[in-house]
Amino acid sequence: MNTAVAAPHTSSDITTRLDAAIDSALNEARIVGAVVLVARDGEPVYHRAAGWADREHRVAMRDDSLFRLASLTKSIVSTAALALVEQGRLSLHIPLAELMPEFTPRLPNGQTATITAHHLLTHTAGFSYGFFEPADGPYHRAGISDGLDAPGWGMAEQLQRIASVPLFFAPGTAWRYSIGTDVLGALIARVTGQTLPDAIAALVTGPLAMHDTAFSVRDRSRLATAYADATPAGSPPVRMGEHTIVPFIDPALAGIAFAPGRVFDPASFPSGGGGMVGGATDFLRFLESIRNDNGVISPPMSQALRSNQTGDLLIDVRGPGWGFGYGGAVLLDPAAAASPQSPGTWQWGGAYGHSWFVDPLERLSVIALTNTAVEGTAGRFATDIRDAVYGV
Repeated sequence: MNTAVAAPHTSSDITTRLDAAIDSALNEARIVGAVVLVARDGEPVYHRAAGWADREHRVAMRDDSLFRLASLTKSIVSTAALALVEQGRLSLHIPLAELMPEFTPRLPNGQTATITAHHLLTHTAGFSYGFFEPADGPYHRAGISDGLDAPGWGMAEQLQRIASVPLFFAPGTAWRYSIGTDVLGALIARVTGQTLPDAIAALVTGPLAMHDTAFSVRDRSRLATAYADATPAGSPPVRMGEHTIVPFIDPALAGIAFAPGRVFDPASFPSGGGGMVGGATDFLRFLESIRNDNGVISPPMSQALRSNQTGDLLIDVRGPGWGFGYGGAVLLDPAAAASPQSPGTWQWGGAYGHSWFVDPLERLSVIALTNTAVEGTAGRFATDIRDAVYGV
């Protein structure tokens, strides 16, 4: 049920600490299974699959298990958008209205808002997510999908619903995590004249040989079953059903709506913010291409991707000391953030239970994929993995 793979540069200390963090999460029933991969200079120094991919059917987690990536999708889609910018097919600052005239979001006063690709990439467009509001909030009343459930409609319908709700603020004036990357996916499809899955395959996953990463499941036998945090805390995680709502941040909010079967539903739009499936090895290849400035975008654009693009706007889901680049948060002040990571660390996660970060000064890429929402991304597990890497 557990495998630990040694590599030429394995540190016995980091192995001991990471094993302890993973074993603790499994023994305390905070997660069901995980794949954790740590690389320095692109070489794995720790790679372990632990726990169950499917607890009820006693299927062990494997090194090559596949996961619903949720918001790990965002960094891949963001990179595709920047590749289009470099090809001269998209501008970061052209108004969306010039490319998608049918999409007309408005401010609360009814005024049409000027939204750009830069706003979508940085979550400064004025959109939101339904899980940040009560169950009777405006996104729920409009039936807007967060991209993790299964509404059964296409992107045109999703865009119409998004545009029917006033923006939360004027574009560029604040930061709010949002469905903006779904809109970015629609923009990519419009600019390329392809479906979003075909565009991402052509721009990112194909060139990087990420053969397991797509908006569909390449091998269902390797797909990890999705689980949710149990109530009360301390109880074993529960297997997700056809539709599962998991509390997130505040019990007064609606919670995150998951439909694990969405990935098999061709009628649902491909979510640029959360719709891909993949594994740890593929995602390491992607992260390393950005860390090394040696991927599908130029070194200056790669550096822009992982540099703060939001000035001093508060990144509220991270707190003090953080900014936001194109597709992930950027650590500006480790002391303010109470983090052992180096300044310039680029990181994010995924609601199905994932976290990742790239520390450029330590030359580290760290990926922790679990099949347990939301402990794997917003619970103790992600912090324990981070601290084990640094020995704090």
